[in-house]
Amino acid sequence: MPEPRPEPGGAPPPALSVVLVTGDGYRNVRNVIEHLRRQTARARLELVLVAPSRERVAEVAALEGTFAALRVVELGPIAAKDAAAAAGARAAAAPVVALIEDHAYPEPGWAAALLAAHDGPWAAVAPAIGNANPASPFSWANLLLSYGQWFAPERAGAVADVPAHNSSYKRDLLLACGPDLGRLLERGDALPRALTAAGHRLYLEPRARIDHVNVSRPLAALALRFHAARAFAAGRAREGRWSPAKRLLYIGATPLIPLLRLRYIRPFLRRASGARERPPRLWPALALLLVAHAVGELAGYAFGIGDALPRLAAFEFDRARYLTARDRRAEAD
Repeated sequence: MPEPRPEPGGAPPPALSVVLVTGDGYRNVRNVIEHLRRQTARARLELVLVAPSRERVAEVAALEGTFAALRVVELGPIAAKDAAAAAGARAAAAPVVALIEDHAYPEPGWAAALLAAHDGPWAAVAPAIGNANPASPFSWANLLLSYGQWFAPERAGAVADVPAHNSSYKRDLLLACGPDLGRLLERGDALPRALTAAGHRLYLEPRARIDHVNVSRPLAALALRFHAARAFAAGRAREGRWSPAKRLLYIGATPLIPLLRLRYIRPFLRRASGARERPPRLWPALALLLVAHAVGELAGYAFGIGDALPRLAAFEFDRARYLTARDRRAEAD
């Protein structure tokens, strides 16, 4: 692992920088920070909090001395999580950087397991992803569609893909992306694909577990899947410089997308049936979200990205707004 950047005053340098973005204020990241405080490797962590201003996260001053280092990156108004996370990665001091969302809760051994895995030759290490709000079928459907391949993994090992957010990376490889880092984070598979194209290897570490809070209100879940799929399809066509003919081909194949996606997630559904939290009434919710995803891909191929990114940002920065009343109460407890 590369040598960490020393901290001012001769303090031991951090081994892992955790980049956490809030588009509003401290209240949106309070729960995540509480989980970071419980880390067995807390003394080796740097918290990099990316916020509109230091005043909006004034409560962070009480954390001085809690971690190996504490850094606030002030960006002004934050419209996109991806660009903000990239800014946090550039400010990080540790040789390993974890990009964590404000609705993703790491279990106590998460940081220690990531650091142990990064002693190996891995460019990126993904955690196991669990469900932080398992009472809702739409929460489960969203989790399996977004994070299914990292849900309840059976063993550690090399993998072909990691989630762009909620994974950890060698810092020098993130910096090597230069000004493209925010754009690569924008589409879920772009950064891992860039790393593997450059000859780097990716790893899955089940001992590092994060429980993810998923959109659980039905209409909000449908909107999320539509806009996420539209952004994915538009980015795929743009980066691949697709011809109009190829776009038309994929538009015509839209009715097949739910079946193809279902075939892809079947192994994850089997793992979910044996998980410690079992999905309730999953199939109707999953069918609706698969259709919304297909319509979103059609829109992306046909009309481009539209307003998908700002709409997705709303889901990322104010997750509680899109939870069922039961899930909101659980979050507040």
